[in-house]
Amino acid sequence: MNERHVLDTETFVEIVVWRLPRPLRGSTHRFKYRLVLVSNGVCVLRYDNEAGKGDHRHLRNSERPYTFIDPEALLADFWNDVEKWRR
Repeated sequence: MNERHVLDTETFVEIVVWRLPRPLRGSTHRFKYRLVLVSNGVCVLRYDNEAGKGDHRHLRNSERPYTFIDPEALLADFWNDVEKWRR
């Protein structure tokens, strides 16, 4: 999956998800992902699973662990956070 969604003139979402032959170090599943919300050139929300760091999300200046269930739940959780941020 490699998508870009323009939400308005200053805001867009980028979603990149791919399947790996084996889990990344720090993850228990075979998906690598990066989902970002960018507004006015600043990343305000990001879900990713950097090798060695495992699944986590960034919201503004904080980073918290994320419990990955499956790609569908990942997308639902991310879009829910996008909608919360936009309100």
